Amino acid sequence: MDAKVEYSLVIAIVNSGNTDLVMEGARNAGARGGTTLRARGTGNIELEKFYGIPIQSEKEMVLIIVNDDITEKVMESIYKAAGLETPGHGIVFSQKIDNVIGLSAIDLTKENIEEN
Repeated sequence: MDAKVEYSLVIAIVNSGNTDLVMEGARNAGARGGTTLRARGTGNIELEKFYGIPIQSEKEMVLIIVNDDITEKVMESIYKAAGLETPGHGIVFSQKIDNVIGLSAIDLTKENIEEN
C-alpha cells in the first residue's frame, strides 16, 4: 500500500492586482500553480483611522494546494513577496486538506524540490 500524501491549502489574500507577487513567491518555494478569486474586504474604519491609510476593499484570493513538506516554505516566500510590508498588503494562512482528487502525481516533496 502506498503512503498517503498529505496536502495543505495555502490561502493568500492581497490587494487587487497583486496576485503575480503571490504566485512568484509561491513558485520560488516549489508550488506549481494556483487559483485566483476576486474578493471584497469589509475594512474596519477604526483600523483606517489608527493607521492613517485607507484600507483597499477590492481584494484577490489565491488558493494553492501544496504538499505538507513545503507548506511553511511556500507561506514564508509568499509573505516575503506580497505581505503587509509590500504593495500587496497581504496575509497568508493554510488549512489541512483531508483528500484531494485530480492532482497529477508529480513528486512535490521538499526533498525532490531541493534536488532539482
